[in-house]
Amino acid sequence: MRYLPEVFFIESLQPEDEGNGRFEGSYLSGILGLHGKHPVYRYVRTRHDFEQAVIEFGNSEYRYLHISAHGEAEGMSTTNGEEIDFDELAELLKPHLHNRRLFLSACSMVRKELADEIMPSSGCYSLVGPTEDIRFTDSAVVWSSIYHLLFRENSEHMKRKPLQDILQKVCALFSVKFAFFTNDSKSQKGYSEVRIQ
Repeated sequence: MRYLPEVFFIESLQPEDEGNGRFEGSYLSGILGLHGKHPVYRYVRTRHDFEQAVIEFGNSEYRYLHISAHGEAEGMSTTNGEEIDFDELAELLKPHLHNRRLFLSACSMVRKELADEIMPSSGCYSLVGPTEDIRFTDSAVVWSSIYHLLFRENSEHMKRKPLQDILQKVCALFSVKFAFFTNDSKSQKGYSEVRIQ
């Protein structure tokens, strides 16, 4: 299947973030709209709604999935506090990631343990996101900069080298730490890792 170079956002924030209007995915959707893109944005509060949004992404023709949620070293949580561990998250996502890219805007989640669960057997091109806690203000500006530069460079394709170069520039500018995992059939693990800071 040939996927469209579009971003599908799934967001699930903590109640205090909702109350303060910190809807990163909605903000990023607006930025992409300025690029002539047609992002899909789904806000979910429960695990069930998250699972349904993942299936919706899987059934879509969109190439990029961006998840914005509260993260930690073992997984993520939904607005109502339901925990989704790495293995559970991988089970939900893997059927829908073949020849697609996954962007995770969630503190401390993008690490080797998650890559081990997702990358080897999913066919996912890449997994990208912060390796430590990141402030909302930094996160919103970092992600909007990444998408802006990527789609300004090439609105139809997101290639590995330009993506890595842009990640390095943006992370250096804003002093944030990201990890960039890419599929790699030559590696025993099935993927390679680049730490970006």
